[in-house]
Amino acid sequence: PNNAITNALTKDLKFSFSVHQERRFITVNRGDRVTLTCFYEGDVAARFYWYKLTLGQKPKLISTLYKFDTNATFSDEFKSDRRFTADAEKGKIYLKITDLDISDSATYYCASSYSFKFEFGEGTIINIRGSELDIPTLVQQSASETIQPGGSVTLNCTVHTGTCDEEHSVYWFKDSEESFPRIIYTHGGRNDQCERKPNTQTHTCGYNLPVNSLDTSHAGTYYCAVASCGHILFGNRTKLDFKDDGNAVYFFSGALAFTAFLNVLMAFLLYMAHKRNGTKCTESHSRISPPSTNAEVKQNEENLHYAALRHHKADRPRRQRNNSKAECVYSSIKQ
Repeated sequence: PNNAITNALTKDLKFSFSVHQERRFITVNRGDRVTLTCFYEGDVAARFYWYKLTLGQKPKLISTLYKFDTNATFSDEFKSDRRFTADAEKGKIYLKITDLDISDSATYYCASSYSFKFEFGEGTIINIRGSELDIPTLVQQSASETIQPGGSVTLNCTVHTGTCDEEHSVYWFKDSEESFPRIIYTHGGRNDQCERKPNTQTHTCGYNLPVNSLDTSHAGTYYCAVASCGHILFGNRTKLDFKDDGNAVYFFSGALAFTAFLNVLMAFLLYMAHKRNGTKCTESHSRISPPSTNAEVKQNEENLHYAALRHHKADRPRRQRNNSKAECVYSSIKQ
C-alpha cells in the first residue's frame, strides 16, 4: 500500500520538479568566470545536484543543494576547490566557477530528485580557450561551408599531439537551434590515422566525418573534441548552413507577376473585342435600309405585322459566315 501511495504521488508530481538548462555551449577564456543557471518548476521539497562529465570519464558529483537550504554540500575533490560555489533562489539554482582552467572543460548537468525519481537537465558544455594554454595538443577543423539539399560534405579534424604520446579519443559534437549539443560520432585511438613527422615527437592525426544526403536536419555547428593527456580540447568549429537560393525565389516571383499580367491583358483584349462587336451591331441597326429586291408587305397605318425579305447574296463557304452578324441584322429587322 505504501508503495502504491508513493507511486501515485510521484506519478502526479513527475513534472513538478523538472529542470531545464538554457545555455548549451559556452566558450570562455582561461582565467575568466562563468555562472551556470538551472531552472526548475514545482513546489515539492526536492534536492538539486550539479554533475561534471569529462569526456572518457565517469560523471562526478560536484554539489548537493536542498531547495530550502542556501548552503550547498560539495563532494570529493570539489570540497577543497573554492573556485566552485552553488546557491539557489526561487525557480533557479546556480553553479559559479571562477579562475577557469583547461581542466574545467567539460559538460555540466543539473539534476533534481524527489522520492525515487531523478530528472536531469540538458547539459551545458564549457570550452576553455586562450593563447596561454600550456598543453601539447592542437586541434584544427575544416572551414565552414554552405551546403545544398541532397549533396554531401566531409568534415575534417586534424590533431597535432605534440610531446603527448598517450592514446587519445576524438569526439564529434553537433549543436543546432533544434537540439542541445550531443555526441554524434566517436573515433577511438590513433591507429592508422596518425603519422609522425621526421625528427620530431609530434604526431599528426586526421579524422574525417562524411555526411551524405544532406537535408535541413544537418544544418548546425559541429565541434571536434579531443581527450588527450588528461585534457579536453575543442576545435574552432565547422558550421554548415543551407544555401538560401534567393535567385529561385526571385524567378518564381517574377513568373507569377508575369502570369498575372498576361491574365489581365487577355481579359482586357477580350473586353475590347466584345465591345467592338457590340458597336458594329448598333451601327447596323441605324444603317439598315429596305432591300432593293422584291418584297410583299401587309401593313396597316401604325404597325408592321409581317415582312418577308428575299435578298440575293453571293454564295460563300459556310465556314466564312459571320453568325453573330446575321443574328444582329435579323433582330434589327424584326423590331
